[in-house]
Amino acid sequence: MTRKYLPRRAATLAARLLFLVLPVLGGAAQAADKPNIVVIFGDDIGMWNLSAYSRGAMGYRTPNIDSIAKGGAIFSDHYAQPSCTAGRAAFITGQLPIRSGMTTVSQPGGPLGLKPQTVTLAEVLKTQGYTSGQFGKNHLGDRNEHLPTVHGFDEFFGNLYHLNTEEEPEDVDYPSDPGFKKRYGPRGVLHCYATDSETSGEDPRFGKWGRQRCEDTGALTRKRMETVDQELIQASFKFMDKAVAQKKPFFAWINTTRMHVFTHTPNQYLERCKQFTSGEDEHCAGMLQHDEDVGTVLKKLDDLGITDNTIVIYSTDNGPEHETYPFGGTSPYRSTKMTTWEGGVRVPMMVRWPGHIPAGEELNGIQSHEDLFTTLAAAAGMPDVRERLAKGDDLGTGVVKKNYIDGLDNLAYWEGKTDQSARHEIFYYAESRLQAVRLDQWKAHFYTRDGYYGSTTTLEMPWLFNIRQDPFESYDQAPGPRANLLQKKTYLFNRMTDAIVAHLKTFRDFPPAQKGVSLSFDQLKEQITKQAEK
Repeated sequence: MTRKYLPRRAATLAARLLFLVLPVLGGAAQAADKPNIVVIFGDDIGMWNLSAYSRGAMGYRTPNIDSIAKGGAIFSDHYAQPSCTAGRAAFITGQLPIRSGMTTVSQPGGPLGLKPQTVTLAEVLKTQGYTSGQFGKNHLGDRNEHLPTVHGFDEFFGNLYHLNTEEEPEDVDYPSDPGFKKRYGPRGVLHCYATDSETSGEDPRFGKWGRQRCEDTGALTRKRMETVDQELIQASFKFMDKAVAQKKPFFAWINTTRMHVFTHTPNQYLERCKQFTSGEDEHCAGMLQHDEDVGTVLKKLDDLGITDNTIVIYSTDNGPEHETYPFGGTSPYRSTKMTTWEGGVRVPMMVRWPGHIPAGEELNGIQSHEDLFTTLAAAAGMPDVRERLAKGDDLGTGVVKKNYIDGLDNLAYWEGKTDQSARHEIFYYAESRLQAVRLDQWKAHFYTRDGYYGSTTTLEMPWLFNIRQDPFESYDQAPGPRANLLQKKTYLFNRMTDAIVAHLKTFRDFPPAQKGVSLSFDQLKEQITKQAEK
């Protein structure tokens, strides 16, 4: 973000007093209700593609998404992960992906997916009386044992991969042999419900069904991609209707397919983009449609009369894939998705909760997707979720799970009860490798990657950046006039070493649920070898 570093409290005294009085006027019954939770994740959304951040510099505006920030808080230093699977896993588990093993994307039918011993936010919220639904892109494993409805969600309607994988069967050179698609192709859009008993039968490729029943609603074709987000959002509305009718608090995680490559939009959005950028600007068209879709979700909350008792979060899984012109997103930060430069991991984040989060807040403290897990658990009534899971807790299921939760409770920061974020450090993992560390304003790179398609470079000496003074990481350390920064600030590496050692020690008592993998040729060879040995 290019705006200046703002004081955290910009509200006038009168506005503060009004903010404190409003919840009292709302009545005791409403204050006692557990909040509904709606989390909307776009896909590969760049900060600059939202006018709440860019102030319209991209030509078009996103008024519906912006309204979440205007009605609540917007964050400048919020971190996801470098890739889709990792970013989504970080949120739903509250763990750095290296702990769950969900460090990179898996191919259709691959073994990578959430393990039973890894706790999800849906499981935590169930102990507080919530019903949970996930709608849209999952990308946390496509075998039946990985699906959301055996990991705490009551309902799932969505796709399991990124869009370019979904449309591969329509490629002109895709093998015509039906057996090839059956063996290697993607699953369709699934609609699943959790069940109390085991569903009989076993899919030869995707395994036992477990306690769920699923319907394959068909392939996510290029044509279906034009409107699939509306389809999944409508399914989320039925879920909300049912929860409200039953007077149950709900958690709805809505994961749109916009703006992952490749973008297929109805023509009317491309026509509208002529006045902003170009009639060929697929990204502009997709963002206009995406903003409208978010607007329908916000209107639904109004129509149900639950806006004031609903936490709404908008964010994304990772930084934008800028290289894929004209489909890629835009960020002012250095580099892109799949890297640990700020452009790969710093993402848009805004949250609204009327009566709790002052409207129009601009928060500059460090925060991560893992923190959303813990903060939402606290808002729902479990402020001690980290401590409980560290000791081991069955969450009412009879099966004890012991997890190290990296996420910190930032509810007091959201609500304005403290001026400081609970988080002061970020560990930047690129899949399975720790590549950089941030402590407050200081960031050290130990490895770098030159863009989405670039190679990883091991740095003989770390590169040090002051992220407040140089948020875009524009002053490379060697060679050049800034090369002596490291020599002047060597003491910082004592602090960073202490932080890294403390971090690594947690793996001794809490080993990863599975080995993290990397999207590399070496990993591919290892997987092929294992398959050949079967």
